[in-house]
Amino acid sequence: MIKRIKRWLLLSCVCLFLVGAWLTYYAISPLKLQPNSQEIFIEPKSGLRSIANQLVAQGVLKEPWRFILIAKLLNKEQYLQAGNYTLNKNVSPYQLLLSLNHGKTTQGSVTFIEGRTFAQMRERLANNDAVKQTIVNLSEAEVLQLVGSPYKVAEGLFFPDTFYFNRNTTDVALLTISYNAMQSKLERAWQNREPNLPYKNSYQALIMASIIEKETGKASERPMIAGVFVNRLRLGMRLQTDPTVIYGMGVQFDGNIRKKDLLVDTPYNTYTRGGLPPTPIAMPGLAAIEAALHPEKTKALYFVGKGDGSHVFSNNLVEHNRAVVSYQLKK
Repeated sequence: MIKRIKRWLLLSCVCLFLVGAWLTYYAISPLKLQPNSQEIFIEPKSGLRSIANQLVAQGVLKEPWRFILIAKLLNKEQYLQAGNYTLNKNVSPYQLLLSLNHGKTTQGSVTFIEGRTFAQMRERLANNDAVKQTIVNLSEAEVLQLVGSPYKVAEGLFFPDTFYFNRNTTDVALLTISYNAMQSKLERAWQNREPNLPYKNSYQALIMASIIEKETGKASERPMIAGVFVNRLRLGMRLQTDPTVIYGMGVQFDGNIRKKDLLVDTPYNTYTRGGLPPTPIAMPGLAAIEAALHPEKTKALYFVGKGDGSHVFSNNLVEHNRAVVSYQLKK
């Protein structure tokens, strides 16, 4: 009996040794990637199994389970970090694990989304671990001074896009890139605008573009919505657009806009005040800027949402009221 136990123990030790040797060989063997280097991206908040599957999907690993096993054995599971990495041809699974463990990414990235506010933009920068934080305690005016802007209100002045950068790039540097991109694109679009538009300058066009961005659920309707607002400005009609009211409500907005909210006068309430609001209400994308400067030639003065992101456009109040009954009151 004792001899049998010894035999099983010896066999178990041999098996463990062989498995350990096999895993060690796998861990230190070059992956021999093609081509000679490869860019990979690990998504934020990914667990070990998800990371291994992403590496398989991107052609780095042939299967995930050996990589998962060595990560668990080496107690590296909870320390793996998301980001962009450049892998050389002969990187080994162990070296790859160390890179992911230490966050040795080649680049960081941040995406500023159309229709979002400057406050949301700052929050996105603050939550990005690749960005060096320098403006957390600065006011909006102080931030604008650092990026070289003459404006006092930051809303709408930054271009929404995905920006790639070296890790530890400062938030000010990224904001400066985004700010300069918006100024360049806006100025180019302004120079090529349709004649006789009811804007005094490119900043007013930017304000209009931000409203179009917030009002549009269907991209193809941007020029038409712009046409309606331009017509109303020319006739001296109030814009009467809910997104400006919501922006003016600030933190008081709870997700629902009520009739009483439309009666509360703020600088951004386009139901109580004529003309454009004093500043943009969000970051407009290039398509919204182009729509503001090349509006659809239309007689429409009203539009109402159909509930699917698209709108019904009307030339007069009678038609508009019918559309409201059809698409809003019958819900």
